[in-house]
Amino acid sequence: MLTHYVNDREDSARWSEVPLRPGDVVVATPIKAGTTWIQTICTLLLLRRSGLGTPLDDLSPWVDMRMVPVEAIRAGLDRQPGRRVLKTHTPLDGLPLRADVTYLVGARHPLDVALSTYHQWRNIDLDVVRASLGITTAEMPDPEPVEPAAWISRWIHEEVEDLRTEPHSLQHLMWHLSDAWRRRDEPNVALLHYADLSADLPGVMRALAAQLGVTIPDGAWPELVEAASFDRMRARAEELVPRVVPFRSRAAFFRSGRSGEGVALAGEADLAHFHRRVAELAPPDLVTWLLR
Repeated sequence: MLTHYVNDREDSARWSEVPLRPGDVVVATPIKAGTTWIQTICTLLLLRRSGLGTPLDDLSPWVDMRMVPVEAIRAGLDRQPGRRVLKTHTPLDGLPLRADVTYLVGARHPLDVALSTYHQWRNIDLDVVRASLGITTAEMPDPEPVEPAAWISRWIHEEVEDLRTEPHSLQHLMWHLSDAWRRRDEPNVALLHYADLSADLPGVMRALAAQLGVTIPDGAWPELVEAASFDRMRARAEELVPRVVPFRSRAAFFRSGRSGEGVALAGEADLAHFHRRVAELAPPDLVTWLLR
């Protein structure tokens, strides 16, 4: 039985209404852990060209997002020939798992996830979101006017009662990654680290093409890698940033590609508590891989 993840923005039950095809790719990445980057890379590889030709939202829809009717998502996917790339922030235990579908889970240093989440919440027009979902400010409050270091501290210390309903926490992030880590030896599951995308994008893309069974001519690789670079993606923000979310600035979505900013902002006591909590929440080999 699938775990049901639901909150004021997303509902994993919608996956039951979206039939998968053999060869599909599901990007099941925690929030702010490289989702759009991995979506873009996968879409470029499946299309075998450097231009998408249409907004990424249309090619790789966010299945769980309640602001878009699931019927519209299903119809858009049905119009696509061949293999598709589908987006979700749902952990793998909440998804229909098929041997003929590839599942990619992105990972990023948790404190960089926290900092990126801080900036993203402040870039979203929540009045538009609330109006679209028919919910109140009490149900979706504005982010507190705190500095990034205070946000990160609270994110580290927060205790979440139900991981199925609150995706913005250290606990939820580590649960999502731990679930994927237990499945990492399955042939259709792969974990991708944000640091590797930053350090060796060509190598990661070639490995992913092999995972997906996609053959790319040698001469086409430089153009594909350049199209997937962080700077090039930032320049194409209008095409790549999720349109379903009312961002105040689409360019600000790609705020920074650097790693380590979250650690730099955390105080000594918070860092010590962070390392203790991560060790409690995840197996040691995952922690070593994630924090390297």
